[in-house]
Amino acid sequence: MVASTYLIALGSNRPGKAGPPRAQLAAALTRIGGVVAASRIRDTPPVGPSIRRFANMAALVKSDASPPEMLRRLKQIEREFGRRRGQRWGARSLDLDIILWSGGTWASPGLIVPHPAFRERDFVIGPASEIAADWRDPISTLSLRQLHARLTRPRPALRCVPLGAGP
Repeated sequence: MVASTYLIALGSNRPGKAGPPRAQLAAALTRIGGVVAASRIRDTPPVGPSIRRFANMAALVKSDASPPEMLRRLKQIEREFGRRRGQRWGARSLDLDIILWSGGTWASPGLIVPHPAFRERDFVIGPASEIAADWRDPISTLSLRQLHARLTRPRPALRCVPLGAGP
């Protein structure tokens, strides 16, 4: 297979093999290999029931691996760094997800690329747009910069009008 580029999201909110969350991410980058760019690490609030804040970042990775091979590699790294399957959205020592792939889209059991929820997650889009702002989502055709702007733009406040009151 010809070399592909992957956009990988990295996250951690509990210590693991390499230490605290930020150390987990730094060590995971070296273990992944083929990293050509990495965002800064951001401190982000949790999604779901976890109460611990996350360290999140994104990386561009060059690899000859197919998407399923890359996913297997990432899941193996998660296990090596102390990740245990458990509660969905719970605390985790390392979370590695394929967000985008230079080959466009991929769908197979257990893997969908682009990641189905990435467009609604600032903890993914923010770091990703830092290192690959012009990369276009093959589904929406919007760049990561545009997706980030849409996600983070200020929203007008809702105006509540009591029932029976006119505009």
